[in-house]
Order: sequence, then C-alpha cells, then structure tokens
Amino acid sequence: MTATAFFSYCLAGMSIGSIYALIAIGYTMVYGILRLINFAHGDIFMMAAYFMIFAMVDHSIPWYLSMVIMIVSTVLLGVVIEKLAYKPLRTAPRMSIMISAIGVSYLLQNMATYLFSALPKQYPSIPILNKTIDIGNVSTSLVTFVTPIITIVFVVLLMLLIKYTKMGMAMRAVSKDFEAAQLMGIKINSVISFTFIIGCFLAALGSMLYFTPRPSVFPLAGSLPGLKCFIAAVFGGIGSIPGAVVGGFIIGFSETLIKAAGYSEFSDVFTFVLLIVVLMFRPTGLFGENLAEKV
Repeated sequence: MTATAFFSYCLAGMSIGSIYALIAIGYTMVYGILRLINFAHGDIFMMAAYFMIFAMVDHSIPWYLSMVIMIVSTVLLGVVIEKLAYKPLRTAPRMSIMISAIGVSYLLQNMATYLFSALPKQYPSIPILNKTIDIGNVSTSLVTFVTPIITIVFVVLLMLLIKYTKMGMAMRAVSKDFEAAQLMGIKINSVISFTFIIGCFLAALGSMLYFTPRPSVFPLAGSLPGLKCFIAAVFGGIGSIPGAVVGGFIIGFSETLIKAAGYSEFSDVFTFVLLIVVLMFRPTGLFGENLAEKV
C-alpha cells in the first residue's frame, strides 16, 4: 500500500468515524440521563435522510433551506417520540421502556416504508459538499474532509455547554441522581427534552454527512449504522461523551482499514468482535464508570 493510498484510507476512516461519533453521542446522552438505550435512534437518523429527500427532491427546495427543514423535522420527531413513547413509562420498569424503544424503531421503519416505499430513493446531491478537493496527491470530496472538523467543533461546543451553562449543570445533576435532582427543583422534563433535541440534531447532521457520498436511502438504512454507533457508545463507555467519540473513531478506522486490506466482508464482524474483547477486560467500556445500584 502506497503512502498516498494509506492517507486516503485514513481520511475515509476519520470521516466515517466522525459520523459514528456524532450519532453515538445521542445514544450515550439519553442513557446518561434516563438509563435508556434508545434503539430508535438509528431510525431517526434514517428518517432525517427521508426528510431531506422530501424537501429537496420532492419539493425542489434549495439545499440550505432543505437542511434547516430536515434538522427541525428530525428534532421535532425525536421530541414527539420522547413525549408519547418514553415519558408515560418513566416510572415503569426499565424493561418496559426498552421494549417501547424497540417498538418505536419498528414503527419508524414501517412508517418510512408506507410513506416513501421500500424501494431505495436517491439521496439529493448537495453541491457544496460534493466538490472535489486535492490534498497533496489525494483527491477526495469536500464532505470527507470537513466531516471530522464539523464533528470536533460540535463535540467541543457540546462539552462547553454541559460544563458551563445552567442547562448543562442541570443535565449533569440529573445524570448523577435523577430523584435528588427532581427534589432540588430541577425541571426534569425540560432537561430530558433538551437532551433529545441535542441527540436528534446531531443525528440529523450525521445523516446528511453520511448519505451525501452514498447513492440511496431505504427504510432499513439506519439499522446497521445505528447498531455500530450503539457499539461505539458502549465501546467508549455508555454515558461518556468523550468515550462515544473515541469509540466512533476507533470503529470507523478499523472497518476502513479492514476494507482497504481486502477483507470487506469481515469489517462488520470485526466491530462486534472488538466490542466483545474490550468488554471482557473492561466491562464498563474505555471511559465508563462503575455505577452503584440503589436498593
């Protein structure tokens, strides 16, 4: 493998890893607040792609306005799901809310099939992201180059928000002790809704960056990426934002380099094997903390 080819694969690995990191943050934030694995998150990511197609292809709205419509629609979808499917079960056993999350996932997949058909739909071309740029001897699309930069910027902004703002302090308090935060007067519902807003915003952004260089979208298009992002969150330590980012980058790099070596059929298998190996020696993930169970 030449140095140019290696650099090209590293760039691709950073790009897909960045997207996994963005989506994994949504999983890890919801778990940190609610102790809920939001299995519908990958399907929200898929619905964001259909919202973009609906706005840009079906109604010929300019890409910059379509992007706003897509992000707002995805955020509203996430908030509605939280209010209708998760909020009524907040005091129910954890298994009940997990089953509800699985049900929402299947609902979104079938709703996408009913509204948009099961046939693959072409994702619209976003001119500014599809531009070809040259970095030394390597030619790549602009979206591949800017995706890691966008991810790092938003992760830094998110960490600053959580550390220095009033809502961020409330989120940390709820994550630490849900009942105590409620007794101290923190508006739990507002914190949870804000968490879903951030997670769905990042999923919408990740959807645009993920599908732009890919040919089509179909109702199950969010299943495997969503599962990989969940693995990234668990790999880094579910509940840890830096862990989700590191997990996303590691998985992105790993599968890209495996494909580069000519073993494409094993790239997905390696992701699961890597997770098993890490959890054998570090059950809480790379950055996870042991949580004491309340009795």
